[in-house]
Amino acid sequence: MIRTLPILLIAFGLWLAACAAPVAQKAAVPPENFRGPHLDRDAFVSFDGTRLGLSTWEPQGEPWAVIVALHGMNDYAMAFHMAGPYWAERGIGTYAYDQRGFGRSPERGVWGGRQLMEEDLRTIVGLVRQKHPKAIVAVAGESMGGAVAISAFASDDPPQAHRLVLLAPAVWGWKAQPFVNRLTLWFAAHTFPDRTLSPPRFLTERIYASDNIDELRRMGRDPQMIWRTRPDAIYGLVSLMEHARLNLRDVEAPVAYLYGAHDEIIPEKPSFQTARQLKKTDRSAWYPAGWHILLRDLQAEVVWKDVEGFLRDPSAPLPSGTRTIPGAPTPPN
Repeated sequence: MIRTLPILLIAFGLWLAACAAPVAQKAAVPPENFRGPHLDRDAFVSFDGTRLGLSTWEPQGEPWAVIVALHGMNDYAMAFHMAGPYWAERGIGTYAYDQRGFGRSPERGVWGGRQLMEEDLRTIVGLVRQKHPKAIVAVAGESMGGAVAISAFASDDPPQAHRLVLLAPAVWGWKAQPFVNRLTLWFAAHTFPDRTLSPPRFLTERIYASDNIDELRRMGRDPQMIWRTRPDAIYGLVSLMEHARLNLRDVEAPVAYLYGAHDEIIPEKPSFQTARQLKKTDRSAWYPAGWHILLRDLQAEVVWKDVEGFLRDPSAPLPSGTRTIPGAPTPPN
């Protein structure tokens, strides 16, 4: 009996895990008076009538380019509060929205689901193109937002945007995760999927998203940030990252893949492996002073300028002259 006890405990744990399952949001049922997706002053009303928080930075006069901006995990549209005004001064508009489950959007903390997040992106890109028909439209995705963008652009129905900018995209999927991570996350997501958890203190004290400490402190005080996460949301994120990691090669739009040498959130190995899928005409940059939230680092202006340069001419070298990501194609100059 003693020898069989561990086996019985494992079997019980697996049975218990089967009793729960990761949860993802479902499309809403639009109200009877729904007039279709549209942009309000502080909200993007998506295809199913769901109101998602919206922040915009617009130039004086009609923009020559517009960026649809996707934030990272547990963040929200204010991830672009530094880059947005800079781009606006240079004639570039920015539309940043809170993805489902984040910031000011409904069902806060509940994973939005890849299909819904992709459809939201397709919808807002279409609205922005209608509003600014003469502008170059680009999608810029940071971390999780980059994974959503890759997934959408690699699909059979990609957003109708002219450019794709990936800012340290989240590509640390299942196969790139250590076995212990995979096992622990699967068990947690299937046994207590809706219990919110804080990251261990030893991680928060040793891992930094940026060298801009003032910005990290601002984020820590921001009530719209999420600091306790459901295991099933992390499970959904890792599944999304795996999908993005495998499908970048199917993106047809011009891509700029930007990554920091000090990134402590998304490891180098899966990032470099994913960047190898870029087309020979795509651009990549490996910033020696860059961290994870590249648009808010101390050297952020270097990245802002590279994004502007890529929007102006995706075939030209990036203004910073930064070396390409190791292993990524080197495009002709």
